[in-house]
Amino acid sequence: MIISGERRISYPEIQERIARAASGFRALGVRDGAPVGLMLRNDFAFFEASVAAAMLGSPVVPINWHLKADEVAYILADSGAQALVCHADLLPQIKEGLPKRLPLLVVETPPEIAGAFGVPAELAGVPDGYVNWDTWRSGFSPSREAPGRASPMFYTSGTTGRPKGVRRQPMLPEQMVAAERVSAITYGVKPNENQIVLMNGPMYHSAPNSYGMLAFRHGCTIVLEPRFDPEDLLQLIERHKVTHVHVVPTMFVRLLRLPDDVKSRYDLSSLRFVVHGAAPCPVPVKRAMIDWWGPVVHEYFGSTETGIPIWHSAEEALAKPGTVGRAIEGGIVKIFGPNGEPRGVNEIGEIFMRQTALSDFDYHRKAEARAEAGREGLISVGDVGYLDEDGYLFLCDRKRDMVISGGVNIYPAEIENTLIGMDGVHDCAVFGIPDDEYGERLMACIEQDAGVTLTPAAVQDYLRKRLANFKVPKDIKFLDELPREASGKIFKRKLRDPYWESSAGA
Repeated sequence: MIISGERRISYPEIQERIARAASGFRALGVRDGAPVGLMLRNDFAFFEASVAAAMLGSPVVPINWHLKADEVAYILADSGAQALVCHADLLPQIKEGLPKRLPLLVVETPPEIAGAFGVPAELAGVPDGYVNWDTWRSGFSPSREAPGRASPMFYTSGTTGRPKGVRRQPMLPEQMVAAERVSAITYGVKPNENQIVLMNGPMYHSAPNSYGMLAFRHGCTIVLEPRFDPEDLLQLIERHKVTHVHVVPTMFVRLLRLPDDVKSRYDLSSLRFVVHGAAPCPVPVKRAMIDWWGPVVHEYFGSTETGIPIWHSAEEALAKPGTVGRAIEGGIVKIFGPNGEPRGVNEIGEIFMRQTALSDFDYHRKAEARAEAGREGLISVGDVGYLDEDGYLFLCDRKRDMVISGGVNIYPAEIENTLIGMDGVHDCAVFGIPDDEYGERLMACIEQDAGVTLTPAAVQDYLRKRLANFKVPKDIKFLDELPREASGKIFKRKLRDPYWESSAGA
């Protein structure tokens, strides 16, 4: 059963919906690996469309529902999506960028999601002139063909700021078996164990997606939290006797900030396996959560490209404070120096890793980017760290420019490329600075054109009209001149480092 608010759907019912949707996609011409775009919050339709497309051997392309028209248009065009399934309330922010002949299937925004996001009633329903997903799907007979399987294609940004589609090669049967074993280790989700899984992270991200779809394949009871709220999370755990949860460290921070009487109000004894990833977790936060919830809090480290090769338990976290784990079954991790030389124990270098239980991948239409990311069959996403004498991995730094805010990867180059188009902006630099709640937040330093006076509000308004809100810097600083290297390139470290040095000192 899948539960969302007061709505419930059984597995037999949703499987019939999936079979009908597969027939519908086939009628639209979705075949031979043609992708289907999804711009959906966590809802029944997300599972329906994902599994229906996979039945035809086609990947879905989950799209971050914060994105705006131009951003979505790029992903749809680059992926070659043959259809888009979208929640009704998300239409206004993207409809101007949609290809005119792309089949669009609109899902009514359900009441619990509308309530959580403050969606007015007039935007929750399917507008006149658009195809209603439920009506469309119900008009087809269930597909009787043998189901296939296809991995989703996630778009992940690179240092150029333009997102790249990560498309996996078909899984071999032995890889599927191995991947299920690895998932049982990393996520704790197994078949036939009466598990109740709480989903609160958006399934357009690769980790929540793989977590939710694994729970679906194993027939777990899945409870969808429309939008993370710390006390609501505790209520749902108690109400549904939740056993498994996937979170990011920002959620831990917000949970720990609840008053003591609220934290003690709810029965959390049903919890058996809580896993977190996506961003580094401060040692005091991790220890406080283990003290509160018990030794059920585990952690993984990986990426869309590498899968999850690194994991550790609560007991290991207490024994090795600050580690992100060590290699598990199928996991390989190596550290290399700047010239490709292997690093020894406790020697810092660039991290290359891979989960071999997963098939290899390509960056869609960007073979050169894929070649640049590899070494000895392993993948680097730019993280720097070291392995200790017991094989535990510790992070020292991240990609030079990437910002991880609340578990979300943000690439300043994209923001800079947009901001430079604003009248009055001579040059700019965007980077991350410490934030107690999100880990990092965005800051923009701007060099204005001579005789121009901009305001932070004007800059934020300009960006908000062109980029997702989470990409808009909260801090704006105007400088007479940006520091530059001898080559003329902005010396971003001189802008960024003082904030991190003062944070470390504190």
